[in-house]
Amino acid sequence: MNKKILSLFMFFVSININAQYPGYTQVDDLTKFKSDIFLASQKITSIKCDFVQDKNLSMLSEKITSKGKFWFKKESQVRMEYNKPFQYLVVINKDKVLIKDNQKENIITTKSNKIFQQINKIMIDCFQGTSFNNSDFTARIFENKKNSLIELTPVTVAFTKIFKSINIIIEKNDFSVSSIEMKELSGDNTFLLFINKEINIVLSDTLFYIK
Repeated sequence: MNKKILSLFMFFVSININAQYPGYTQVDDLTKFKSDIFLASQKITSIKCDFVQDKNLSMLSEKITSKGKFWFKKESQVRMEYNKPFQYLVVINKDKVLIKDNQKENIITTKSNKIFQQINKIMIDCFQGTSFNNSDFTARIFENKKNSLIELTPVTVAFTKIFKSINIIIEKNDFSVSSIEMKELSGDNTFLLFINKEINIVLSDTLFYIK
């Protein structure tokens, strides 16, 4: 009888895991997946695309939608230009971050801020195929025919106070990032969708220049 109860329990646990992401099944061979995605990501040297960001705030009933342009270039260079509904610029160049809001500019050195350093690392890791190397998170992998889903769950105190999980969806056809979803403990949620991607095109270093 105990074996039957245990089997039934494990069956429902399995259903619950897969139901967490409808249409996806969990990947068992993590070693092969990590190797495949890392090797494929190394072939991506640059990305230019549009992005749509949906921000769901627990205090508001309606989501806030922003749109803009996105650039990525190895090593560790990101530029995000928000142009709708407001103008906002974020540039990441290795350990420096530039934030420009209207005419006000701030330059932050991530070495002096652990949280900002790790958030910077999360973004870069997503596009360099190294998300699994971040010891602040544990990872589970799910997949369907078109995409792979990486679920990152924080394990260190600093991040367990902020994030519930971070989900990254990778397209299997070119191993590029399709979306990033950040779920916060506060109930807030940020979803970034990357569209109209151009991969491995020439990008000027001036796009990522920080004084």
